[in-house]
Amino acid sequence: MASKKQILLPLAVLAGGVAVFIGLSSMKQAPEKKPEKIIHPLVQAAPITISDMRLNVESYGIVKPKYTTELVAQVSGQIIELSDKFVKGGFVQQGDILARIDPNDYEAALIEAEASLAQASSALEIEQAQAHVAKKEWQRIKNNANETIPSELYLRKPQLAEKLARYKAAQASVKRAKRNLERTYIKAPYDSIIESRVVSLGSVVNPGSKFGILNSTSVAEIRLPVADHELQYLPQQGVDANVALTAQVAGKTVTWQGTVARSEGVIDQRSRMTYLVAQIPQPYSDSSKQLRFGAYLNASIEGALVENAIQVPQHLIKDNKVAVLNDDLTLSFKGVNIIRETNGMAIIDQGLTNGAQIITSALEYPTEGMQLRTDDSPISSPETQLALKEE
Repeated sequence: MASKKQILLPLAVLAGGVAVFIGLSSMKQAPEKKPEKIIHPLVQAAPITISDMRLNVESYGIVKPKYTTELVAQVSGQIIELSDKFVKGGFVQQGDILARIDPNDYEAALIEAEASLAQASSALEIEQAQAHVAKKEWQRIKNNANETIPSELYLRKPQLAEKLARYKAAQASVKRAKRNLERTYIKAPYDSIIESRVVSLGSVVNPGSKFGILNSTSVAEIRLPVADHELQYLPQQGVDANVALTAQVAGKTVTWQGTVARSEGVIDQRSRMTYLVAQIPQPYSDSSKQLRFGAYLNASIEGALVENAIQVPQHLIKDNKVAVLNDDLTLSFKGVNIIRETNGMAIIDQGLTNGAQIITSALEYPTEGMQLRTDDSPISSPETQLALKEE
């Protein structure tokens, strides 16, 4: 059996531990209570500015000449002369001689036609004199004649008509010979740039043979596709509207000003677009920014003017309402009238006032009148939980 000492010693140690625990517990102070903080959702807001806006319509197109002419031979012969300007990319003026066909046969034909004309003219004059003599003779003898009306043959009217017809035919032959001789000169019909040339010196051509293609440099045209619903933003459906055209030239952005000359008036069956045709006069006149045929351009067609309009990102509009931050840092929803949506932006003409603060950050559960705060609010706490969500 255990001795009394062995039983009492553990009990004494246990009792001492309990006494120490009770003593330490009585010395512990209760934690100080802090007032609760109400942390409102943190938002970002941006002021809006009301201004007049143009509802410009964006498009694109390729520069092409207004007039393109394919030169063809109208007479046959050998090419004996070619202009140094008659090369691809060469610039020529109206009336410049580009090529020459051997004219010898046509000069000879003109000489023959002129000789025939001289003979016909002489025969006509002789016949006119003979007809005059016949008429005088009839005047002298008509008093003794039984018939008072002379025959046309007696007065040589048929002979005179024949000589007159031959004279006119000879005139036509001369005119035809001169025209054929002129056609041995291949001339530029207008100021142009040479697109191609398909003949060489010494080539033999026949009527219909091709010489090359010329593009007029007087006016450049650009076909601009426009969606049908975009036409509502263009006065007169775009006709006579100003157009700003931009392109990259030698690594730099260059802008030209043009005008919409006409609408093609139909909807393309493949693209379902309406095409407007813009024109720029003298595209090659300025050497520092030549508008070259074949260049790709971006176009901005001047649209209707809207007064007191605002441009807002589309994602900030829900059910035609915009969240606005009031002066007292409360949220309210404003109904707006959207007149156009393009490139991620909405243009509004009613519902917002100048200087209003639009909430640009996303809220978890936005409600009308809820209290908010911004970065410059006085509350600042490391425990703040933001209501801002990344989109």
